[in-house]
Amino acid sequence: MQADIQLAIENIGAIYHPAIVALHGVSVTVRRGEIVALIGANGAGKTTALKAVSNLLQAERGCITGGAIRFEGRDVLRTSPDKLVRLGLVQVLEGRHCFLTLTVEENLVTGGIARGSKRTQIAHDLERIYTIFPRLRAKRRVPSGLVSGGEQQMAAIGRALMSHPKLLVLDEPSMGLAPKTVQGIFQTLKDLNESEGLSILVAEQNSTIALRYAHRAIVLENGVAVLEGAAHELRGREDVKAFYLGEGTFGAKPKEAACLSVAGSV
Repeated sequence: MQADIQLAIENIGAIYHPAIVALHGVSVTVRRGEIVALIGANGAGKTTALKAVSNLLQAERGCITGGAIRFEGRDVLRTSPDKLVRLGLVQVLEGRHCFLTLTVEENLVTGGIARGSKRTQIAHDLERIYTIFPRLRAKRRVPSGLVSGGEQQMAAIGRALMSHPKLLVLDEPSMGLAPKTVQGIFQTLKDLNESEGLSILVAEQNSTIALRYAHRAIVLENGVAVLEGAAHELRGREDVKAFYLGEGTFGAKPKEAACLSVAGSV
């Protein structure tokens, strides 16, 4: 139902300058309390789609060429990234992006500051994050540049959770991590989804883990959405297996496009 749709990406096109087509006519919806996965090989357009969702493309010399993105009815392309965070659309970028010279706890606190939380609320939220990720409590005073990759990813997700997201957007959270760590992180996200109703949009090259924990998934290839369905159904499809084993292709070829001027976008 329309009222249940939290995020609507409608026929979005995107390019990087001078004229590299990254997305062509991609549409995605995320309903409240749903986990949706964008899956596809490297270069399929997953990261571009997520940056468009958070209105971050211009910082990467990219632009939207058509379509619309709405978060809880608000025009994302006319809303600044920092305001989107305060409204509840919070992203964990690819590569974790911790402040390496700050301690783990200082990284977490920045998430509360971004939301505008007061000191007492930040203290309360820190305890919540340490309950969700117990390993971070032991490393709270350690510079984040000196902890493991898995702990950095937990800190990055914890920092996002400190902002009290309604929709958590994650880009390749499994990248560079051991399988056991990846499974633990995805199980934690699933638990948050089930216990708190947290909506999640995740881009993943690791289709096995994404399809295990998501409700629905969209397959991207060459900037085009070529397949969509319930995650449990896509897990058993031979064409999806062949695509990820490098034995086939869906044959999507995006067209050229020009930038769309969006007044008031940031």
